[in-house]
Amino acid sequence: MKSISMILLSGGIGTRMKTTVPKQFLPIGGKPMIVHVLEKIDQIIAVDEIIIPSPQKYIEQTKELIQAHQFSKKINVIPGGSTRQESVMKGLERVSHPNVLIHEAVRPIVQKEEFEELISCETTNATYGTDIPFTVLEGEGWIERTLDRDRLINIQLPQKFDTALLMEAHQRADQEKRDFTEDASLFFHYQKEKVAVLEGTEFNIKITKPIDQKIGEIIYKEYILGGE
Repeated sequence: MKSISMILLSGGIGTRMKTTVPKQFLPIGGKPMIVHVLEKIDQIIAVDEIIIPSPQKYIEQTKELIQAHQFSKKINVIPGGSTRQESVMKGLERVSHPNVLIHEAVRPIVQKEEFEELISCETTNATYGTDIPFTVLEGEGWIERTLDRDRLINIQLPQKFDTALLMEAHQRADQEKRDFTEDASLFFHYQKEKVAVLEGTEFNIKITKPIDQKIGEIIYKEYILGGE
């Protein structure tokens, strides 16, 4: 299995969580979210390096947390950007392998097997996704267009990309001052290459609001610990 790089986004500052503690440091099951993710990545042989873009003021705290848990992987904590997109681009500048995984520290319930399935997927560019179980309409203030729910995808992370092609896409987005919410849409917009969608799970949620943390605690207890 070829080595692969990992960019672990850790840019939260706690605004939507209504706390002064950045959300990546908030606990799920008594453990910081970022630690949950790093523990799983640390077990994956193919991941050769981990790059963590972080807000400048939390770099030392992130390094201290990593040191306290004595992870075996090479982990490089770097200054992130002012946006998620800029942080990914800064991370890509440090990547040393042809392929890269992208994940978020605030998706702590991701499983080791999901990373491994993504890495072993024959398609170079791939993401996780789930069906959308509710109706989505398009409009602004008024309904303007109905969308075919059967063709809509709720995108999840982790994701995997060709490093050089993703960097090229980011550079073009930067030149055009165009913002994207995640990398599969950015990559497809500029490269027009196929991005495979692997079947995700309803448990791999992103913790962005206080209610998400409460749901995450329930999932962790019932799904990960098995109701212990």
